[in-house]
Amino acid sequence: MKENGKISYIELFAGAGGFAEGFVHAGFLPVAYIEMDKHASLTLKTRLAYHYLQRKGKEDIYTEYLKRKISREELYEMVPKEVLNTVINDEITEINIHSLLDLIQHNMKQKKIKNVDVIVGGPPCQAYSVIGRARDPYRMKNDKRNYLYRLYVKFLQKLKPKIFVFENVPGLLSAGNGQLWEDVQEYFSKAGYIVYSRVLNANDFGVLQNRKRIIVIGFRKDLNFEYPEFEQDTNAKKFKVQEVFLDLPALKPGERIYSGEYIREPSEYLRSYGIRNKDDILTLHITRNHNERDRKIYKFYIEAWIKEKRRPEYDEIPEVLKTHKNRKVFRDRFKVVAPDLPYSQTVVAHLEKDGHYFIHPDINQLRSISVREAARLQSFPDNFYFEGPMTSMFRQIGNAVPPLMARKIAEKIKEMIDA
Repeated sequence: MKENGKISYIELFAGAGGFAEGFVHAGFLPVAYIEMDKHASLTLKTRLAYHYLQRKGKEDIYTEYLKRKISREELYEMVPKEVLNTVINDEITEINIHSLLDLIQHNMKQKKIKNVDVIVGGPPCQAYSVIGRARDPYRMKNDKRNYLYRLYVKFLQKLKPKIFVFENVPGLLSAGNGQLWEDVQEYFSKAGYIVYSRVLNANDFGVLQNRKRIIVIGFRKDLNFEYPEFEQDTNAKKFKVQEVFLDLPALKPGERIYSGEYIREPSEYLRSYGIRNKDDILTLHITRNHNERDRKIYKFYIEAWIKEKRRPEYDEIPEVLKTHKNRKVFRDRFKVVAPDLPYSQTVVAHLEKDGHYFIHPDINQLRSISVREAARLQSFPDNFYFEGPMTSMFRQIGNAVPPLMARKIAEKIKEMIDA
């Protein structure tokens, strides 16, 4: 039900808010974000604070927070509790699903919303990659992750939104030899929804990253909707990945700029896609430490790209630098984020473990990419602040739906509902 001309939605398994960022910019009104991770939930609250203060013309308060002049608690004090309570920091389980639905109903009453128009989100994709490796595992009662889609369906049955959007890894289609996907579709159908799915690449939406994801869109059976056609963003093809790095100061491994300054004006890509605006300040340009052996390996890979445009296999590393005996498994362990290509490799949550697969291309820095650089590759705007320790920030970024992609999906859904 529209309030002030906005379409209402909730997000399940919300993460740091990549989907949320796209839907809010498309004009949707968030009713609830449900997320079990503490740090991701704080990230969601901080972003809600930003949007609220921006609407009220008090963006300077948020800037004070980014400059570390006020605490997070002081920031939140400037925002009504009902806004921050949009975030529900809890796990979705069989046991608590009714209490979660009660909280959603409470939020709806506070926001004077009678119906939820859209549900978005997708269960953690790791569950499906595990499923794909085992025999008939989605029937294993001990792995609760295998049932998350069924809990998603319960929200559909209770709230009966017009549309839902379910995002996941393409492996969902082949997990359990395709049987799992058939079961997922059957559950959605029994809940009253016609389901369509396509594998979409974020690079076609203006994101400088090769990121393929299955986007499932379901429509209530009483509505005459079809899967939207997305126009490929050909303008983005003219840009190279280096556009993400050019205005950021060089870092040594372990160096951390939590709040600082850019070294030059934003690139055309950053400007035209709204990733860096004129009033932004640089935040979270922070990187992890590396030992000297890893830095020598990084140099070897950067030189191979610069001189030969080639990505060596692990077995080609000088023998003195090798630490893994199983050379076949670790063939693709190290990779440079090539600055002269139109897209990077897929940004993944493994970044929280190490940065070997995301080596910064500058041979003078010999480090993995920073939190801000990873966020930009995912198309998060520079004024988007991630909460928690650095490892959590990387995980939040790697698990997110790129906001540019989310916004274009949201705009198509808005067109359908408005029509």
